[in-house]
This record gives sequence, C-alpha cells and structure tokens, in this order.
Amino acid sequence: MSRTDKVDEFLENLSHPLKAEVEAVRSIIKGVNKDINEEIKWKAPSFNFKGEYLVTFNLRDEKRIHLVFHNPQISKVKNKLLEGDYKDRRMAYFADMKDVKVKKPLLEKALRDLIKLQ
Repeated sequence: MSRTDKVDEFLENLSHPLKAEVEAVRSIIKGVNKDINEEIKWKAPSFNFKGEYLVTFNLRDEKRIHLVFHNPQISKVKNKLLEGDYKDRRMAYFADMKDVKVKKPLLEKALRDLIKLQ
C-alpha cells in the first residue's frame, strides 16, 4: 500500500466535524507541486517535498483546521496566513470551507515559498 493509499484510508475512516475541509486543504497542498508527497505522521496527514517535511495536520482541534508548518526554513517565509513566532515552526488555521477558499492563495504561496528554500 502506497503512502497516498494510507492517507486515503486514514481519511476514509476519519471522524472529524471538518472532514470536508481537511480533504479540501489536502487537495490544495498536493496541488501546489507534483513533488509533494504525503504520509501519516502524528496520526494525521503530513506532507513533504523531496524528503523535507513541510506541513502536518493537527486534527485534535475539532472546531477548526490546524496546520503545523514544521520545517526549519518556515521562519523565513513571510505570509499573513502563518501564525506564531517559534524558532522552527508556524501555524495556520481554517474555520470552515469559506475560510479555506479565502485563504487558498495564501496557503499556496506559503508552500511555494517554503519549497523554494529547500
């Protein structure tokens, strides 16, 4: 079973009130670059580019979608989507499907800028 198949299976069995939003954000992330790969990490979908981790869902919060950008280069990416002033990570949050659609260009740009730094 491929890593993508494992993510598909994970999401098929996911019980989360924002499951549609999780799937929409997953699709956005994967659409940014054909070399983005996915797997399950921290009991959630996680994405990497040529082996370098980019972002992982934190699915414990059921009131919003929480993304953790846990790449050492993320602090160099300037984007109003990214929250926090941690040394090696930033957070992004989506309230609902409308918020996902509004923030889609910011998410895509954050990922493209991070990939350029790899």
